[in-house]
Amino acid sequence: MYGELLLDHFINPRNVGVIKDADGIGTIGDPGCGDYLCIYIKVQNNRLVDVKFQVYGCPAAIATSSILTEMAKGKTLEEGLKITDADVAAAIGGLPEVKLHCSNLGASALHEAIRDYQRKFKEGG
Repeated sequence: MYGELLLDHFINPRNVGVIKDADGIGTIGDPGCGDYLCIYIKVQNNRLVDVKFQVYGCPAAIATSSILTEMAKGKTLEEGLKITDADVAAAIGGLPEVKLHCSNLGASALHEAIRDYQRKFKEGG
């Protein structure tokens, strides 16, 4: 059902945790399956220098959240906003049809974290 890369990210998730002084935070949940994801970002010179996550969910939600953090680190904010649900699913090596909704959490939460940072930056000046 799951590929080797997905299982590796599930068993050994990368970048799990909280960034205490995060520049942006994005949260999203899927009431249909109970998955919940929070993404924390640290930004420097318009680049995502650190990305961490906390997730409550199935193996696919954990693995896709983990690989998303690896995909996003080092990218500019604009590049981060271009990461799509399909990109996440492809990066993890594909997902069973019934689990495709899990990849939707990562991209959406990352986009929300970037927008949160942008709102704070505009307000803070």
